Amino acid sequence: LGHALFLFRRHTCVLEISLLLFAVSSFCTPQIIMPKAKIKRGQKFAQMKRMISLRDPRLQDKDRLPPKRPKKEDPHTVKVTEAPQYSSALFFKYNTQLGPPFRILIDTNFVNFAIKNKLDVIQSMMDCLYAKCIPYVTDCVIGELEKLGSKYRVALRIAKDPRFVRLPCVHTGTYADDCLVQRVMQHKCYIVATCDKDLKRRIRKIPGVPIMYIYQRRFSIERMPDAYGAPKM
Repeated sequence: LGHALFLFRRHTCVLEISLLLFAVSSFCTPQIIMPKAKIKRGQKFAQMKRMISLRDPRLQDKDRLPPKRPKKEDPHTVKVTEAPQYSSALFFKYNTQLGPPFRILIDTNFVNFAIKNKLDVIQSMMDCLYAKCIPYVTDCVIGELEKLGSKYRVALRIAKDPRFVRLPCVHTGTYADDCLVQRVMQHKCYIVATCDKDLKRRIRKIPGVPIMYIYQRRFSIERMPDAYGAPKM
């Protein structure tokens, strides 16, 4: 019995000492404080100027704009409408200025499509119209071909052929579609050679201007019934 009491007291003393050491160690060790995460603030945008409301009492009647009133039209005045003036060369829709030798304005993509279809430009034009043809190239068309790089170097070489007549441009930039449309509106003696759908749509709105394009590896023309060499659609 005495030996059992001795062992019990020994275990209790060891337990008390271990608890005391744990308490002392927890009290003496410094507490590690984790830094708080930085809260990202939103960017400050420019403050808008506050506008005065229309119902603000500080606004006086003289500061307000008078209401717009519709002008009364005089019933006795005659309305003047300006109608578009068409060229004197047009007989209804037939252009009397078109005749051999035919003057043909060439677009940028027309020369490239002729190369892809292995067609000689001047010879194919004469085969289509059965008459002498003079191809015309503007400065903006040459500028577009130069900007397209080495892929279109053959088309550029053909466009610089001495048989092609060079037309100078006075407008800024190298956009050829507006230049060609402006030229055929001023002078009705040209045929436009292009394969561009948008340019065709714009030229169809201008009366008396034929359009030459490539169809079934041949040059064809629309809005010109006298072109016997053109393939029938």
